[in-house]
Amino acid sequence: MSRHLRTILIFLLLASCSGGNYRAPKNLDDACSIVRERPEYLKAMKSTEREWEVPVPVQMAVIYQESKFIGNNRTPVQYALGVIPMGRQSSAYGYAQALDGTWDEYQREEGGRFAERDDIKDATDFIGWYMSQTEEITGVLRTDARNQYLAYHEGRSGYLRGTHNSKTWLLRIADEVEARAVMYDQQLRLCGKR
Repeated sequence: MSRHLRTILIFLLLASCSGGNYRAPKNLDDACSIVRERPEYLKAMKSTEREWEVPVPVQMAVIYQESKFIGNNRTPVQYALGVIPMGRQSSAYGYAQALDGTWDEYQREEGGRFAERDDIKDATDFIGWYMSQTEEITGVLRTDARNQYLAYHEGRSGYLRGTHNSKTWLLRIADEVEARAVMYDQQLRLCGKR
């Protein structure tokens, strides 16, 4: 076998083995367990907290709600007549479930063209960037997990129009995001990570 062919085969083998670990951490109800299992998550979130002043527990609660910490999470495929695939519900992808257009805007303004939605560091930076702009545009504080989540889900203009007020299911979820942020904060304080 030629050296050139051998080099290509080795490269292909390594490339096929180097996929990311996109599985969720084992215990999503314990922030300390999450950061013990995935210390790179805490490192990324603390960096985002320093840069954008979005607290780690708020980031964690949003990521939990959006993707359950599954890095390559996508929205479900929709089917016509129950069997014909018609595409996904939206372009949301990754830890933060960022939409294509919003992610493109983030890449242009902040993250650079090599930022990836399935990279925890880029995903948390995206959340920080988005929530920072949300505070500037809507006045919702970065520490306000509930209303930041509503603006994140509905978009800032939708939030300002109050589109969330007619969606009782979304208001319930926003309350859950807020409660989870409080829970994560308490847990991180107890294990000395906050």
